[in-house]
Amino acid sequence: MPEPTPDPLLRVLRGLVRPLVRMLISRGVTAPAFYRLLKQVYVEVAHEEFRIDDAPPTDSRITLLTGVHRRDVRAILEADDEPWEETRGKAALFATVLGQWLARNDYTDEDGQPKSLPRSGAPGADFESLVREVNTDIRPRTVLDELIRQGAVAEGPDGLLRIDQAALTGAGADQTKIAFFAANVGDHLNAAAANLMAEPAPFLERAVFYNRLTPEAVDQIEARARDLAQKALEDVNRDGAALQAAEKEAAERGEATGRERFRFGLYFYRETAPEAPEGDETRKGR
Repeated sequence: MPEPTPDPLLRVLRGLVRPLVRMLISRGVTAPAFYRLLKQVYVEVAHEEFRIDDAPPTDSRITLLTGVHRRDVRAILEADDEPWEETRGKAALFATVLGQWLARNDYTDEDGQPKSLPRSGAPGADFESLVREVNTDIRPRTVLDELIRQGAVAEGPDGLLRIDQAALTGAGADQTKIAFFAANVGDHLNAAAANLMAEPAPFLERAVFYNRLTPEAVDQIEARARDLAQKALEDVNRDGAALQAAEKEAAERGEATGRERFRFGLYFYRETAPEAPEGDETRKGR
């Protein structure tokens, strides 16, 4: 019998997973370890998102949907992923503290730049108060020590705390980088997958691309893109902080209804492309 025609999606997955596999190999993650993880994700997604009348699927139905053996289905569903959840929660806390510091009027100056903050006890804004407004379960000193270790916050000779430029370009600690890698790339894929499966496309997901440029030209474009991206992120961060503060006030009045979240991201990628076939005059993408 001839081989069945493969799903067109499977044909493009090779290019999609190639950079992921490159990263996995560089970190010593083998193919069998990745297979085990992929099997776990198949089971989790089937259990959480393929329900009938909001009832979780049986182990047999999950096996039917995923091809994973029932014995493995049960073991996966009973496993605990608490360490990863803890890492993700800490990363979100650090990002929220920095985001509030960058966005709120009481923590920024007249030019919209983040103020230098005392550790605590100031009549105005101070770091301890900022952390306690975000989370009361973790001590402000613990948060500060980690942000300083990551290079996101620095303490000057005057004892005041300042956001370091590293906070605007990416997380420093390895575990935090991994957590944001999962969140950022995961939500990008969620948006792209939803656009692929629905008509009209529900999410913003666009790109501009050109080829046949010199390294100096791409340097120029990259610098411009970084400036525009940083401004866009800071503007959206301020809007998000203001709307979240309004929702918090509504909650105090018993009127809060907000359960939505969002993630707005940007990226820039460059590489030296192989020689184009002779006669290919393609120069512009969208």
